[in-house]
Amino acid sequence: MKELVEHMAKALVNNPDAAQVTETETEDGYELQLKVAPEDMGKIIGKQGRIAKAMRTVLKAAASKEGKKVNLDIE
Repeated sequence: MKELVEHMAKALVNNPDAAQVTETETEDGYELQLKVAPEDMGKIIGKQGRIAKAMRTVLKAAASKEGKKVNLDIE
């Protein structure tokens, strides 16, 4: 899951080196935290949160194939 978030985030931002993802595995799934540069925050969130929502949708689809749950926090 971590690689999927990194790939999506680095494709969207101007400063891909600043994009960092930390993954914590829980008993029922994954907790992911995405950190990007402050100037790239708007590109990750998108208008009215559409980009962030789309990223979460893709993650949930990938996690459901494994029978797990996933939560993405953007910081």
